[in-house]
Amino acid sequence: MDADQPLRDASKLAPLATEPRHWPAWVAQAALAVAVVALLTFGVVRYRTRSAAPSVRYETAVVDVGPLDAKVTATGALSPLITVQVGSQVSGRIATLLADFGSTVRRGQRIATIEPSLFRAVAAQGQANLTSARAGLEKARAQRLLAERQFARDTALLAQGLVTRAEYDLSESNARVAAAEIATAEAAVAQTRAALDQAELNLKYTTITSPIDGIVISRNVDVGQTVAAALQAPTLFTIAQDLTRMQVDANVAEADVGKVQPGMSVAFTVDAYPGRTFEGGVRQVRDNAQMLQNVVTYDVVIDVANPDRLLKPGMTANVVLSYARREHALRAPQAGLRFKPDSAALAEMLGSVDAARFIAPSASGHTKVVWLLRGSTPTPIAVQIGVNDGSYAEVTSGDVHAGDRVIVEIVKRAP
Repeated sequence: MDADQPLRDASKLAPLATEPRHWPAWVAQAALAVAVVALLTFGVVRYRTRSAAPSVRYETAVVDVGPLDAKVTATGALSPLITVQVGSQVSGRIATLLADFGSTVRRGQRIATIEPSLFRAVAAQGQANLTSARAGLEKARAQRLLAERQFARDTALLAQGLVTRAEYDLSESNARVAAAEIATAEAAVAQTRAALDQAELNLKYTTITSPIDGIVISRNVDVGQTVAAALQAPTLFTIAQDLTRMQVDANVAEADVGKVQPGMSVAFTVDAYPGRTFEGGVRQVRDNAQMLQNVVTYDVVIDVANPDRLLKPGMTANVVLSYARREHALRAPQAGLRFKPDSAALAEMLGSVDAARFIAPSASGHTKVVWLLRGSTPTPIAVQIGVNDGSYAEVTSGDVHAGDRVIVEIVKRAP
C-alpha cells in the first residue's frame, strides 16, 4: 500500500466537514410562532395578575345593631361625709390618751389631756392678782370718800374765811384725783379678771374632748409627746362622724364635665374588692377647677352608702358615670369615624379612578363621614352621630345599614 494514501483520503474528507448546514424553512417558522405565543401568554398572565391583585387592601369593620352605654370615666378618693380634725389650742406635754384608732366617741367625751400643772399655777396667779386689784379698788374708794369729805369742809370754811384759797384748791384737786383713782382701780380689776378668765380657759383646754359623735380614724400623738400651738393648732385626732355614709371626690376632665349632672347614677370599683361594683349618685359638680398634670379637672362629689363599712377612707375609686344608653342602636366603629384617607395617596393607589370623588365632604359637630366598601369601591357617606361609648358611635341618620363594611385602614400591597 502506498504510504501517502491516508493523507490523500483525509484531504478528500476535509471539505465536507467545513461545509455549512441549511435548516428547512418550516423549522424557522415554527420557532417564531412559539416565541410569539409565549410573549402573548406572558402578557395575559401579567395583566390578569395585576387585575386580580390591586395595589391596595382595605381593612374594614362591620356596622351592626346593639346596645350603647355612653360613659364618663374618672378616678377619685373615698372620704367620710364629715371629718373633724381635733387639735390643741395650748402647748404642752400629752399626759393621757383616752382614745385610739377605731374608737367610738361621743360629743364632749374626754379623749386626751395635756399636763395641766403649769396652767393651774397661772390660773392661781390670776386669781391672786384679781384679789389684789379688788383690794386696791376698795382702798381707792376709801381715799375718795376722805377726799370728798375734806373738800366739803374746806368749802364751808372758805365761805367763813377760815381757809385760804390755795387750801381750798388743793382739797378740790385731791377729791378729783381720788375719783380718777377709782376708775383706775376698776380698770385694774377688769384687767386681772380677764387674765384670770384666760388662764382658766387655757386650763380647760388641757382637756381634749370630741366635738362630734364618730369614730377615730387617725391618732397623731403619743403619751409624753410635746405639742406646740404657737403658730397653729396641732392635729391630735381625726374623727369621722359616720362611716356608713361616705363620698367620692372624683376628678372629671373638662371635656367630660358637661355630661355630668347631679342625680346621675354612678358605678365604681376599688382595688380592695376586685370584681365587686359599688353604686352611688352624683350630689354636686363643683365649679372650682383643679390642675392635675397639665389637665384641667373638676371635683364631682358622689354620695355612697356603706352599710357594711367595707369601704375605707382614702381608697381609690375607679368611677364610671353613665349619662346615656341605647338598647338597639345602629353602631359604627370609632375607627371608621376616625378614618380619613389622603386624596393624593388615593389617586396614586387607585390609578385611573378619579380621586376627586373620594374626597370626603366637610364634617363638623355631630356630622361625620364614614367610608363604606361597597363591592370593591370605597364610597364616602355623611352620617349624624348620637351616643358614643368610645368604641362605637350611634348612627342616627345617613345611608348606612347594618352589615355595611366600614373602611378603617388602607394598606399598600407589597410590589
